[in-house]
Amino acid sequence: MPTIDVMDSNRQKVRSITLPKEVFGCKPHAALVHEAVTMQRACERQGTASTLGRGEVRGSGKKPWKQKHTGRARSGSLRSPVWRHGGVVFGPKPRSYAIDIPKKKYRAAMQSALSAKVAEGNVLVVSELAVDHAKTKALSKALVRLGITGSALLVVGSSRSDVMLAAQNLAGIKVVEPERLNVYDVLRVQTIVIPERELERVKEAWS
Repeated sequence: MPTIDVMDSNRQKVRSITLPKEVFGCKPHAALVHEAVTMQRACERQGTASTLGRGEVRGSGKKPWKQKHTGRARSGSLRSPVWRHGGVVFGPKPRSYAIDIPKKKYRAAMQSALSAKVAEGNVLVVSELAVDHAKTKALSKALVRLGITGSALLVVGSSRSDVMLAAQNLAGIKVVEPERLNVYDVLRVQTIVIPERELERVKEAWS
């Protein structure tokens, strides 16, 4: 089972704890993680691109000139794709790019991603994420005291509205509830910060 140190607000060791093996001690599975990220990113695509086909563009349906004896190439419509302002052949239409994977596979991908972060030493468990006020400056100072200077994912419960408000204007900092963790966010940040009391909720949600 993975063991990790619990830090106080000044990144001083308080004690060591054992993380839930079901979530943080799994063997990394790159293919599953890739599939989960692909699914998540595909679902975020808007799919609003749209073009007009030859039956949708404005223009007369009259034949521009007679078929023969003009010396010009035969033509039947001004809306043909070979003409300027004509329709688009096989152009994009509004569509959904969303794909789906089984919940068990996504859960396994999350376990793999979290386990990899722990193995890299990029999961920080704190005894308490102390913020005096729901102010960006206060949270920024708290993160500096914890030694976090890059991007970070703060895993806190819905009761910590002060942290959620304070993080809104901090670049590279995202706050998420344990049940709303996602593989893409776990991978893209440098550090994951989890208060000790939230570990049980993480286990319940993703084991």
